[in-house]
Amino acid sequence: MNESQIQRVRRFNRTVTRRIGVLTDDYLGHGRPLAESRLLFETGHAGADVRDLRARLGLDSGYASRLLRALEAQGLVRVQASPVDARRRHVVLTAKGRREVDALDRDSRALADSLLAPLSARQRERLVEAMDEVERLMRASAAEIALEDPASVEAQACIQAYLDELDARFEGGFDAARSVSADPGELVPPRGAFVVARLEGAAVGCGGLKRIAGGMGEIKRMWVAPDARGLGIAQRVLDALEAHAVAMGLHTLRLDTNSSLVEARALYDRNGYIEIPAYNDNPYAHHWFEKRLRTD
Repeated sequence: MNESQIQRVRRFNRTVTRRIGVLTDDYLGHGRPLAESRLLFETGHAGADVRDLRARLGLDSGYASRLLRALEAQGLVRVQASPVDARRRHVVLTAKGRREVDALDRDSRALADSLLAPLSARQRERLVEAMDEVERLMRASAAEIALEDPASVEAQACIQAYLDELDARFEGGFDAARSVSADPGELVPPRGAFVVARLEGAAVGCGGLKRIAGGMGEIKRMWVAPDARGLGIAQRVLDALEAHAVAMGLHTLRLDTNSSLVEARALYDRNGYIEIPAYNDNPYAHHWFEKRLRTD
């Protein structure tokens, strides 16, 4: 990042926070700051677990507790045991809270209208399109990629979603037992690595690396959830796996893929993977790739 980019981001932040009125303790004229109003709105008529609210809004436990106590004191919410897991705390709106959420929704719509109304039709469309792009890129920057035990609940959920997608997309389905192995034990140090991508606290992607011979490794289980695609998460997962490969002393990465996975093939092409003759007997593979890693 250069200094000009940083200053432009800071200017954008100042303009937006002032224009949408979040610099006071009276957001939308409801007598409370944005943080309380947002927590109330995110709880919604359906209610929500405290853990989910914290992850969704990026709040630490202490701050979330203070906000919830303030909303309880105002008679807007109740915090109780979750109906599905008594160990978890669940937030529900009171009758007063439901009325307040409806009022917040109405006034938030009015604020949006006030931002758009002074503009011409073309300017309104440009603003909304720009907002869509900013939101997409802000979500992309919020994704976190980290090492994960491939046997963990979230990792296994990602792997299962990946296998289910292959079964749906491959002609004739997919049976993991017939494919090249990628067992959890092969994807942990020193034999390999496994990473999970998270967005707003939820696991939305994964990728694995296993050592196959000497200084050679293989990419496995690359997957991104459909609703998180287009954010560059697959690229970041691949970058992370390549970095781990270098740290493991690997000099070459290989992978295979099915002809139906055109997005995966495009990703590997962009990243310098060269198509090579078949190096395994995976019955589901139509293309095999290899890349020499820079280790300097």
